[in-house]
Amino acid sequence: MLKVSSVTRIFGQKAAVDNVSFEIDRAAFVGVIGRSGAGKSTLLRMMNRLTDASSGEISFEGRNVLTLQGAAKRAWQGQCAMIFQQFNLVPRMDVASNVLHGLLNQRSTFATMFNLWSDADITRAMQILDRLGIAEQAPKRAEALSGGQQQRVAIARALMQDPKVILADEPIASLDPMNAQVVMDALRRIHEEDGRMVIANLHTLDTARRYCDRVIGMRDGRVVFDGTPDQLTTGVARDIYGADASFNESATSTAITGPRDAAYADAMLA
Repeated sequence: MLKVSSVTRIFGQKAAVDNVSFEIDRAAFVGVIGRSGAGKSTLLRMMNRLTDASSGEISFEGRNVLTLQGAAKRAWQGQCAMIFQQFNLVPRMDVASNVLHGLLNQRSTFATMFNLWSDADITRAMQILDRLGIAEQAPKRAEALSGGQQQRVAIARALMQDPKVILADEPIASLDPMNAQVVMDALRRIHEEDGRMVIANLHTLDTARRYCDRVIGMRDGRVVFDGTPDQLTTGVARDIYGADASFNESATSTAITGPRDAAYADAMLA
């Protein structure tokens, strides 16, 4: 479904992403790990077309998305939703309106200017918020919510686009362990229940092992590991992070514990 072929992005004299290639042939949950500056965020931003590639191709269902312009590019960004570390919500706007803004690419300028939403759109936004356990927050300003709640609003906004691919750029980096678990449980459930491809940049090994079907490790802009969570040993992690024998894996842990099952996730989202 998704093929990344020799993709490179150069800033000045430095290659932030250096000749990266991989394929994802089904709607998997893929984690991308690596230290800060490894190129993880730049890679996702190129997939979503927020950043242009210097060379290479990114193809989805046989179409090179790096060549898309205008309406075709906006349509792709609707199919490939982006979730950011800092949520990117409108702080003074209510939660429901923030979620409805996931439809901006599909609406006319007139409708956007006057904030006109159909009953069907509003109902769908509320259903998505209910699914994520925060429907009661709909009338509140986004800035009044906790970090974990705001990230779930950002996920709801992405789901309003009905995307085929969800890209999550460090979605739990600014959250405490409990809220991190709630957010990761939500993303995993969306992947499993909806059959959507999820690609998440992660900075913790335990999270990657627990939630991902596949893990891609990046170092200095290059892919240095591509395998299953079981293959992500401490030795492999040292290579990915460029660490020596003193590397302590607990330093990257979010201390997330507990079973990953529907009942547990429902309790956390309540």
